[in-house]
Amino acid sequence: MASANTTQSETERTGKEMTVSPRFLLLQVRDLPDPMRKQEVVCFTEAAGCDPHHMQTLDLLSEGLTVRALHQCDVVLVGGSGDYSVVDGGPWLSRALDAMRLLHEQGKPTFASCWGFQALALALGGEVVTDRSRAEVGTYPLQLPSDGCSYPVFSPLSKELRVQLGHQDIVDRLPLDATLLASSCGVINQAFRIEGKPIYATQFHPELTKSQFLERVKNYPEYIQSVAGVTFSEFTDLVEETPDARGLLKRFLAHVLPS
Repeated sequence: MASANTTQSETERTGKEMTVSPRFLLLQVRDLPDPMRKQEVVCFTEAAGCDPHHMQTLDLLSEGLTVRALHQCDVVLVGGSGDYSVVDGGPWLSRALDAMRLLHEQGKPTFASCWGFQALALALGGEVVTDRSRAEVGTYPLQLPSDGCSYPVFSPLSKELRVQLGHQDIVDRLPLDATLLASSCGVINQAFRIEGKPIYATQFHPELTKSQFLERVKNYPEYIQSVAGVTFSEFTDLVEETPDARGLLKRFLAHVLPS
């Protein structure tokens, strides 16, 4: 695991107030030269409103998740993957799926987005396929089911939520203990929670602002052209800010962490 400084939970004094800063572990599936490796850390740190010193990372391409590592953090985050797909697989996949199962088994507070959403679904018995005909990239409206707003993390939202999406791997079937929380016109399964556990997952990227999303997808101009049918320059005018989606991570933390 890697971190900028110490990542043990610290009690910080501000005036007369004492607050305990939660410890985060970000699971990544990105090559070392991938420029989005560091960007992803920054994006999650900002979206969570956490101290950067309390954000550890673990590279699932080379290292497995252990119970000991879970005991050293309060919340686990799982992000995107760059060039890796749970459908294509590789020697790293079994290790990554074992990590997802361990999170479920331990009931660890977990928020997974994009690749993390797909990996968690597959590890827990769902089905993931690659389907370029249903690929999505850009800002999309999602519909929340009638009971979706009854869950604390999604409850402040309206029936429609605008989000940042970039994927061609599709979760076609959710795990048995998952509850659907959001759908798009083209892809039914866009977010879920695990019943009885503090685990939420989204196909979309609540951790990304508009500028961060554009920084992420500019590395794939051919993909944008083929899926969105526009050049990257034209694409930038179509992407919107998604403040309601960006607030999901902080609402999740407020829900799963002791006040």
